[in-house]
Amino acid sequence: MEWLTIALSKGRLADQAIELFEQAGLDCSAAKEQSRRLILEDETNKIRFIMAKPADVPTYVEYGAADIGVVGKDTLLEENRQLYEVLNLGFGACRMCVCGPAALQGQLDRIPNKRVGTKYPQITRSYFETSKRESVEVIKLNGSVELAPLIGLAEIIVDIVESGRTLRENGLEVLETIADISARMVVNRVSMKMKSERINPLIDSVRRQLKAEGSRQ
Repeated sequence: MEWLTIALSKGRLADQAIELFEQAGLDCSAAKEQSRRLILEDETNKIRFIMAKPADVPTYVEYGAADIGVVGKDTLLEENRQLYEVLNLGFGACRMCVCGPAALQGQLDRIPNKRVGTKYPQITRSYFETSKRESVEVIKLNGSVELAPLIGLAEIIVDIVESGRTLRENGLEVLETIADISARMVVNRVSMKMKSERINPLIDSVRRQLKAEGSRQ
């Protein structure tokens, strides 16, 4: 039996993915091992789990270091890797949004030469160039992007919005929604063909589990 390598985004996304895989019949005992090791192997079932930073998961899958990955749609959009996105897993749901002061509601198109603060420069540039037909100055930030409009660094921001509480507490609101975000299951293009006997049944099992969960809600 061939090894099957699964890359998981460290943190809550990995925990939810493991739970879903187990419910779909995959033995994930190796992934639940309390360890600081980044590669966890199940020799009996020939399953290897890689615990990675979310932004690295699509890279590992594209280059074949992992056959399968579970990662947020935001990361897939930002990284734009060559792989198959096979399932929307549903958890980790949120939105990628353009946000700013309430005074800008409905006024975005009137602001020339916009500066946009964001952790997601690729998504931001693509949205404004493709959907809005305009170029903007993208300012890459690594944390607390809500600060950008408050201190005059940028007029607006592009960021993930879950509850919207942080925005409201800083006097900001959603101006436009770019995309709905949730965890996705992705597969390496070569692995999909070469390891189809292991990958396709897993995809089918996860799909059935998702449908079962959906029918119970």
